[in-house]
This record gives sequence, structure tokens and C-alpha cells, in this order.
Amino acid sequence: MMKDVKEAFCFVCTCDFWRMVLFWNTALVSSYFQLFRARIFGSKATPISCSINPHKGSSRPICVITGANSGLGRATAFALAEKGFFVVLVGRSSQLLSETLKEIKNKYKDAQLKYFEADMSSFESIFKFKNSLEQWLSDSALHPSIQLLVNNAGILATSSGPTIDGYDRMLATNYIGPFFLTKLLLPLLKNSYIPSRVVNVTSFTHRAAFIKKFNKDSVTGVRFSTSRQYPCARIYEYSKLCLLLFSYELHRQLRLLDDSRQVSVIAADPGFVKTNLMRELPRYITSMAFLGGRIVGLLQSPEEGAESIIDAALSTPETSGVYYFGGKGRTIVSSQVSRDPKLAKQLWETSCDLFNDLHLLHHNN
Repeated sequence: MMKDVKEAFCFVCTCDFWRMVLFWNTALVSSYFQLFRARIFGSKATPISCSINPHKGSSRPICVITGANSGLGRATAFALAEKGFFVVLVGRSSQLLSETLKEIKNKYKDAQLKYFEADMSSFESIFKFKNSLEQWLSDSALHPSIQLLVNNAGILATSSGPTIDGYDRMLATNYIGPFFLTKLLLPLLKNSYIPSRVVNVTSFTHRAAFIKKFNKDSVTGVRFSTSRQYPCARIYEYSKLCLLLFSYELHRQLRLLDDSRQVSVIAADPGFVKTNLMRELPRYITSMAFLGGRIVGLLQSPEEGAESIIDAALSTPETSGVYYFGGKGRTIVSSQVSRDPKLAKQLWETSCDLFNDLHLLHHNN
């Protein structure tokens, strides 16, 4: 017990703790204030009409969900299985994925499910998953396409730890991995027999992040390695800002290159949810955060938080480049920085360079 108290006290004395308390709470309240203002002035929610109709045709649309071991990913898998999707669960633990698959099957007897083990912080693992997915589609005599990709995997790391590719672990999992996976699966999305969609799960914490320009050191997290203390709060905000900038830029790129609007891109913010995301934080800090969230009525269960993700997944085909928050089909406006097209293009080009470098290296090996 004394060890837990000491860890909590030491964390309270860090900049990360106060950044979370001041900036993150302000960001969350700001998001809810937008919902309140929209309600007062009568703004309408974005219509939900199940753009990917799970009950239309002989085969079910295929949905790939990363981070499906637990929390939001697990809740999303349950919800989309109920909607009639063929749900592909992706995560780092085969055991947890197998357990989740059995639980979904027990609840929905006719659910169609498949799982793959993959680590979103590793390019090699992502590439292997892409190959395994394509092979499975072929072996199962399924249409060589997917209809929905939910990039949900994410971590809040409290210590630095470079990946095998030399990237910061948190940035690799929360942004670089989803970027690489989306690039690799884009041909399958474009080949879909119905309009397809990418849903990127971001966070209100992006509102606390600011950056003026991107380069390889900033995208891979190398510039943070020189910090005396690992700035976990800043990197988490930054990774979610990157994911949001990427969402908007991919939306613009697809609209420019594809007049048919085959693939749409949406960002979904689940809000403050009780998951194991903060498992690396001191136990008392996590308990205090959940207690505070419950007292003010902003703490949500994974099922409640997943509502924004489901809204994004099932919104109308023409819906793209928007930011879902708060459930009930509601959208809000993300931060000004996240909507900077020049910054987004700079991030896109830098990320593409990283992707091409690793792709080339992988082929040469």
C-alpha cells in the first residue's frame, strides 16, 4: 500500500499530472459545451441510416477492429456483431481475442467472427496481418474486400520504449500503426462492392496539443527522447492530434482522387471511458480520475463510449471528414490546429515517407 501511495505522490509532482488535470479536463468540458450549445440553438444530429447495410445481399460486410481485446474495441465488436457485420477482431493477445470471440458467439448465436493477432506498434506485424487477412479472404471464398476499418488500438504509456522500427512506442501504436494499416488495407476498402469506411478513434485530449510543423523526428517521437522525463501526457495528446489530422487529410485525398466517393473517413471521440487505457498510471491516480469523472457525470462505460464509434460506422454514405462525439449521432468541431490543411498535408507527406522507407526495407529483406 505504501508503495502505491508513494507512486501516486511522485506522479502528482510531475508536469504530466497537472497537464492531465488542467488541460484534459478543460478539453473534455469544451467538447461537452459544444453539445450543450448545439442543443440550445437546435443544431441537428448527423443522420444515421446504416450506410453499410449488414442485411443487404447474401454476404455480410466485413469489419476490421483493432484493439479488440478489451474496452472500447470489445464493446464495438459486440455492437457491430449485433448489427450483422462479419467482425474481424485484431489485437495483441490471442487468448483475450479468443475469449472475446466466444463471449460474442454466446450472446449472438448467428454472429460471424474471426480474429488475428497483430501488434499495431510493429510494421512487420501489421504487414503480416494484412497478408493473413488477404489469404483468409481468398481461402474462405469471400469477396476480396472489407467494408469497415475501425482504428481503435491505443495506449497511454508512462515510460519511453522504442519499437523495433525505432519509433516511440505510444506514437507507433496510436498513430503510425493506424496510418500504416490504413494504407495497406486501402485497396481492400476501395474494392468493396458497397461504399466502405475508415473510422479513426481519437480523443478530446487532442485539444491540448499544438505543433507548428512536422518532420521525421517529430512524427516518430525521436524529438521526445531528449526529454529529461518522458512527457506521456504531451505525447498522448500529440498522437491523437496526428490521428485526427490524418483523418481529415485522408478524407480530402480520397475526395480529390475518387469522384465516386467509395471510401469515407470519419473520426470518433468516445469521451472519458472507464477502460484499462490508464493501466500504466499509479493505481490511486487512476481510481481518483474515475471517481472524479463519476461524480461530475462524465465517466462512461465502454458500451456508452462506443456509441460514437457505432454512429460513425453507420452514418450515411456521403458523411465523411466529420468528428463524432457524445453519441446519438452528434458531431462537434475539433480544435483549430486539427483542421489546418497545410499541417495535415505536411504530416501526410512525412508519414508516407516513413511508410515507403519501411515498405522498401521489408521487401528487400
